[in-house]
Amino acid sequence: MTTMRPFAPSTELVQRVVARRGRLHAFETIKPQRTALIVVDMQNSFVKKEGAHAWVQGAAATCPTINRLARGVRETGGTVVWILNTYAPKSDQAWSHFHQELSTPQGDALRSSCMAEGTAGHELYADLEPEPQDWRVRKYFYSAFIQGSSDLHERLQAQGIDTLLIAGTATNVCCESTARDAMMLNYRTLMVSDACSAMSVDEHEACLSNFIFSFGDVQTTQEVLERMAPKG
Repeated sequence: MTTMRPFAPSTELVQRVVARRGRLHAFETIKPQRTALIVVDMQNSFVKKEGAHAWVQGAAATCPTINRLARGVRETGGTVVWILNTYAPKSDQAWSHFHQELSTPQGDALRSSCMAEGTAGHELYADLEPEPQDWRVRKYFYSAFIQGSSDLHERLQAQGIDTLLIAGTATNVCCESTARDAMMLNYRTLMVSDACSAMSVDEHEACLSNFIFSFGDVQTTQEVLERMAPKG
């Protein structure tokens, strides 16, 4: 099984980041009431080996960390959002090159059947611990923020949320797509390194390295919780 090791940016990368912004971590303070944890695609189709159409081997191992992070966000007054990757017929045309040219017919049929709402593949993985007050948001494309994918941006704006913690799977696909678009929409965006997983360690670390330099911040769950904890 692929296990994501602790993310440790190289000395060269740290030097480049510090030269660019004056410090390694862009967001040294986090206001819980203005923060949302965005948990991306932790559904059976990606996390559960049996019947998955795109199994990410390390995803299940991140569940305890994601649960811990979600508890900490709730306890300090933040919002927890579970993003559900969803297939709907409308995406066949809106995203036709993905369905027709980037997938085999067999692969596309499997993905569509696994990700349709109401199927077992669409459900959150059983080891996760969502609470009734959490949000569940369907998305229809890799990024939750791209036009037509979901109503997440509008809901966050209505709540005055300006800081996003990105967790889930896969680090370098739907997590990264969502995180990059969040940054471009002017959210303070952090990828939580030990709460994300990818198909390989190399893909996971390459994504986080690029993100911390060009798009936002990368912190561990412990670092995030310490920054959200009440002071004094």
